[in-house]
Amino acid sequence: MSDYTAFRVELADKIAHVIINRPEKINAMNAAFWTEIIDIFRWVDSTDEVRVVVLSGAGKHFSSGIDLMMLASIGNQLGKDVGRNAETLRRKILELQASFNAVDACRKPVLAAIQGYCLGGAIDLIAACDMRYSTVDAQFAIREIDIGMAADVGTLQRLPRIIGDGMMRELAFTGRTIEGDEAQAIGLVNRTYIDADALLAGVMGLARQIAEKSPVALRGTKEMIRYMRDHRVDDGLEYVATWNAAMLQSVDLRVAMAAQMNKQKPEFAD
Repeated sequence: MSDYTAFRVELADKIAHVIINRPEKINAMNAAFWTEIIDIFRWVDSTDEVRVVVLSGAGKHFSSGIDLMMLASIGNQLGKDVGRNAETLRRKILELQASFNAVDACRKPVLAAIQGYCLGGAIDLIAACDMRYSTVDAQFAIREIDIGMAADVGTLQRLPRIIGDGMMRELAFTGRTIEGDEAQAIGLVNRTYIDADALLAGVMGLARQIAEKSPVALRGTKEMIRYMRDHRVDDGLEYVATWNAAMLQSVDLRVAMAAQMNKQKPEFAD
C-alpha cells in the first residue's frame, strides 16, 4: 500500500478498509481522490490476502460528492473553440468514469458504510459497490440536477438496477433528499444502523463473514452477477457452466464439503 492524500487504507482480517479521508472538506472528491481510488482498487485486485473491501468516510459524513474547486479547475481549461472544449470535457468525464469502473470491476465484494451526507458523486460511487449500508439519519441525494447537469459518472446507468427505474427517475429529476429508512425501503441500502459506530461494527461483521468464504467461490459469484446485468438468462447459464467447468476442480470445493460434513469451520488458502 502507498501513502494517499484522499484516502486511508487499512488491512486486517483479510478485509481492506478503504476510508475517504478528507473530513475537513466533508470528504469531497478532489483531483487526488479520482486517481488514488484506481490505484487502491488495483492493489485490492492484485493482493490475494484481501478477500473483501469495506468503503467508508472519515468523520461525520460519507462524502458530499465532487469537489467544486475541481469542477472550477476543469472549467478553466476551456477556451473559445466548442469542438476542442467538447473533446476536453469528454476525455475528463471518461477519466472520472474509469475511477468508479475500477470499484465496479473489483473481483472482491465491496461493502459501502454510509453515514451523514452521501450526495452527488457519492451516489455514483456507492452504486458501483456490491452492497450498501447506512445510518438511519444518512442523507442521500442525486444533486446534479440542481447544478444544471445530468449525472455522468454512473448513477443513471447503475442505479435503475438497484432501486428500479421509476424511483431512480424521481430522485434524479427532483434532486430531493432521502434518509436511511427510505433508502432501505427502496432498496438503496440493505440495512440501517442507529449510529456510525453501530454501522461500522455491523458492516465489519458482515465483511468478516464474507472473508471466511472460499475466495474462488466469491470471485465466481461476483463475476456471474456482474455478467448478468448485460446478458440474457441463457447467456448467463452458458457462461457459468463454462466457468464452473474449471472452478469446480478447485481444492476449495473439497475443503468446504469436508467442513460441512464434519460440522467444522473451513479454512481457505488466499
